[in-house]
Formats: sequence, structure tokens, C-alpha cells
Amino acid sequence: MDHSKAPVLDALAAYHAGRQTPFTPPGHKQGRGADPRVRAVLGEDVFRSDVLAISGLDDRTSSHGVLEHAQRLMADAVGADHTFFSTCGSSLSVKAAMLAVAGPHEKLLVGRDAHKSVVSGLILAGIRPVWVEPQFDPRLRLAHPPNAAAFEAAFEQHPDARGALVTSPTPYGTCTDLTAVADVCHAVGRPLIVDEAWGAHLPFHPDLPRWAMDAGADVCVTSVHKMGSGLEQGSVFHLQGGRVDPEVLRARADLLGTTSPSVLLYAAMDGWRRQMAEHGKDLYGRALELAASVRERIEAIEGLHVHGRGDFCGPGLAADLDPLQVVVDISPFGTTGYRAADWLREHHGVNLHLADHRRVSAQLTHADDEDSAE
Repeated sequence: MDHSKAPVLDALAAYHAGRQTPFTPPGHKQGRGADPRVRAVLGEDVFRSDVLAISGLDDRTSSHGVLEHAQRLMADAVGADHTFFSTCGSSLSVKAAMLAVAGPHEKLLVGRDAHKSVVSGLILAGIRPVWVEPQFDPRLRLAHPPNAAAFEAAFEQHPDARGALVTSPTPYGTCTDLTAVADVCHAVGRPLIVDEAWGAHLPFHPDLPRWAMDAGADVCVTSVHKMGSGLEQGSVFHLQGGRVDPEVLRARADLLGTTSPSVLLYAAMDGWRRQMAEHGKDLYGRALELAASVRERIEAIEGLHVHGRGDFCGPGLAADLDPLQVVVDISPFGTTGYRAADWLREHHGVNLHLADHRRVSAQLTHADDEDSAE
């Protein structure tokens, strides 16, 4: 497929070039009705490109297939069978995946370190969770994703479970052996859902952890806005194989999704796919080099320790680590990561990714450079 194309962006450009006159939502009419004080902060182009998905991109019956073309390109870029865009974040995507696998009063194996959206999905769908315990490191007091043996034991105790869901990577960048987990699920004929919200970048460089589709997962949910170039709430979920019906997954997403999707989010995801297909390996190669430098320089500061594979990976721990999550142990200073993160923001304008009782973390992406690293 031609990855130089960006169907949503092209359709949006054609809409502007055609000098269309909308008598549809949004009511601001390309910003003409927006308060000038709002436009001064948000920018004129945000309103100009905030058009109705139907009238702005396609006709009433979507006969030009703009969104479908963009989704096919995304699936091709990462090697999935099907890809679906969501403008409601991975919080919606993971619920749709869960509903496509299990129904009310049916069981689903779920890693106990799941995101709030998974718990919300269990409540809304009436699915009965079978909790699978993460791998807890008592020395560092940190949890890593559950391993394959834990899921195998859970299936032995609950053979009627409809499938499994695991979160990998975690916000700390730690990953389970997804290939082994997928093998466990498929041995009993059940699908694996991977909440890979922090792994949108993983398909695009061989030195990053193996991503879910390559590992054999059936459904993978990822947040383009977290580690990619998407706008907030931009999410995609991918499907492969025959254990989950694509039409069922599509219907569940339609059931939960908004009827007023943001073209801004579609356009950003479409453009990010093109960027990654054309330049992803080079961009993330530079990001990995930068991360290695940042890790080395922070490690050289007295009292600071940057966690690496030696800390997080091994028997009873994680199987792999995304080095772009720079997790720093500050416990020798006798304060908490929470206080340190607040202090750094207040005094230096540095906003960190996460903080816990003894650590802070900085998330690096392809957008970082020597200036932000410094």
C-alpha cells in the first residue's frame, strides 16, 4: 500500500480547497463563531479543521471510504489484519475488546494491575474477572505484568474463562513475555487481549520490546497520544486471526463510541501512521540513542540510580523493558517521588511522567532532542 498517502488529511485539505459552506455542526462554523479570546489561545487552525466527520471528510454514505482507507493503511503499517480508530481513547478501545470476547456473567482472566478503564469495562459489561496476580518485586516494591505461568494456572482453575487480558508495557516500561502468554491462551482456544496503551511506538524499531501482534496477541489496544504523535484521546486497536470476529469487535466499538468523532484526532492518527511508515525506524533509532545518553548522565549524578534491565528484568520479574521510560530511584534523598515531581514542576517547569513512593520517571519519545534532554 502507498504509505505516502494520508486519506483523512487529504480529504480535509480538499474540504478547505472546495470552500464548503456548512449548515451542520460544529456550531462555531470553522471558528467564525468562536470567541476571539478562545481563538487566541487555541489557534485559528484548530477550529478551521474541526469539521463534521461525514460532511467534512466524506458523503452521507461514506462512499469514498476515507476512514476505512486510513484504517487499512494503519493495519498494513504494523502487520495487523484489521485496525480501528477511536477518538475516545484506549479507555473505549479496551472496553470494546473486552465486550467482543466475553459477555455478562462470563469470566475473563485479567491481570490485577489493569487500568481503570478495564475495571470500568468489567462493571459495565457484567463480566466476571478472574484476577491474575502481577509479579511483585519485594525489594523495589514494584509490580511487573503477570507471566505466562500465572495465566496457565488461572485457566486450569477456570477453564470456562472466555479469554485473557494483560497490560504490557506498564507505565514503567516493563513487559511480560507476550509470546508465552499468547501460547497459553491459544493452547486452550482462547483469545488474548493486550492493553498496550504505552506501546504505540513498538512496531517501528527492532530494538524496542516485541509488540503484541508480532507476539501472537489477538487484539491489541494502543494509545497513539501516549508515545506517538496523536492528539489526546487518539487510540487504535488492532486485530488478527480468527478467534475474535472483526464485525463483532466493530459493533462493540460502535456501541460504546461517540457519534461525533473528532476529525482532528482522525487526521493526527493518519498523519502519524505515515510518519512512522516512512521515518519511524530512524526517528526511534535517534530516540533510543538519546535515551541511552540521558540514562548514563543521570546515573553519574550522586544519589541517583536509573533503573534498567538489571533491576526490572529476570526470573520472577519482567521479561523486557522499554528504555524510553527513564525511571529514576531517588530514595537516598529521603523524600518521595511525589514530592520531587511537584518540586521539579514548581521550580523548574519540568513535568514528569509518573511518580511513586521512591521514584520519578521521564518519558522520552521521537519528539525529544538534545535541548529537552538537557
